[in-house]
Amino acid sequence: MRPIVVALICALAAATSGPVVYGQQTSDETARLRTRDQLTQLLDTVGPDIGVSFRQSEKQPYNFIGSMQGLANADSLEIVISVTTSNTIAFRIYPHYKGGYINVNNVSDRAGFMKQLLRMSDRNFLFWGADDAYDVFAGYTVTLESGFPNEAMKVVLRSIRNLDQFVGDMKPTIGR
Repeated sequence: MRPIVVALICALAAATSGPVVYGQQTSDETARLRTRDQLTQLLDTVGPDIGVSFRQSEKQPYNFIGSMQGLANADSLEIVISVTTSNTIAFRIYPHYKGGYINVNNVSDRAGFMKQLLRMSDRNFLFWGADDAYDVFAGYTVTLESGFPNEAMKVVLRSIRNLDQFVGDMKPTIGR
């Protein structure tokens, strides 16, 4: 009789601890939705101030996409902001230069370019990196462990335009 009781207790525990049951959301999902809503409100307010119209991605509902135009060195800055599953907001800003992304494999001086990215990551507010396709981006990650950091997010958003000067600094190693 005891094995049956143990089996029932285990089955009951498994049934009640599942992440989603018939459309219910876990607290993690609820928090992520709340963060997305707060980010939407912030982007609707700050976006026009920095000259960017953000839209929610059709493919990924936790991503927002915008494009900053009217820059001296880059054609534009493609901005992707993601509400992650790890309780953070990730910024990835891709400079467009001469009609496309800046790709590590296509620059004229790869070693010089990579050294420059490393130096800029140390000296800049935003870090520099390359994605899986080796397209270059500037990034920043905001943690949400103390709540939604409204003012910090505004600082990051207002700092994006400054990336244009660094694209100008990269020109000698990019070539094309």
